[in-house]
Amino acid sequence: MTDLIQTERDGAILTLRFNRADKKNAITAAMYAGAAQALKAAEADGTVRVVIITGAGDAFTAGNDLKDFAENPPKDSGAPVFQFMAALAGFTKPVIAAVNGVAVGIGTTLLLHCDLALAVPNAKFSLPFVNLALVPEFGSSLLLERFVGLRKAQELLMSGETFDAQTALNFGLVSALVAPEELLGAAKAKAQALAAKPPSALRAAKALIRGDLANVNARIAAEAKVFGEQLQSAELQEAVAAFFAKRAPDFSRFS
Repeated sequence: MTDLIQTERDGAILTLRFNRADKKNAITAAMYAGAAQALKAAEADGTVRVVIITGAGDAFTAGNDLKDFAENPPKDSGAPVFQFMAALAGFTKPVIAAVNGVAVGIGTTLLLHCDLALAVPNAKFSLPFVNLALVPEFGSSLLLERFVGLRKAQELLMSGETFDAQTALNFGLVSALVAPEELLGAAKAKAQALAAKPPSALRAAKALIRGDLANVNARIAAEAKVFGEQLQSAELQEAVAAFFAKRAPDFSRFS
């Protein structure tokens, strides 16, 4: 497992941390593989009752590392990013997100697969897929509507605009806003309370609340197909070139 994914045990609670603070915890293929491995191990370990996901430093995650992503694009379901998605979407035990700062792209969409989410008041969220000539991922084209309604889901996923922690709280994407120095302690307190519950009943309740996982997995697969097609597009080449040149992309020549 890469050291850019850090795990810590505290009794029945496993904390999984994106540990690349100097890059705002931007996620590489190796990090996705490490996170997937950690979740699979936690699923199989009967002594793990609850998982907390957080980030190092002052960021949750800035989303995909675009340079690494361009060099290691996901090509099929065996790609590390899809292994991570499958491991989290299918995780049967409670997962709590402790959002300690910026949450871009998958940093926001993974919250749709967590059971609780706490955030610091200055956290920022965004779903910039279309702005990068890509499409929604991790089932967000299906699941986001459950939180915010169809019209707002359309706005967020099609505009890619950043929104603040209070808005995320109003949407129900996060459960509470917590001061930075209290965030991890608050997440652990929630985790300890859940860890004390009867585990099989808690897993069953989670499964019932989540609903048909097959529908979620089908949407993730459908998104991945279009996502892969967009990875080959001239639009994406323009978006990536503009990002690295620190200029606004020009999509005026596309139809």
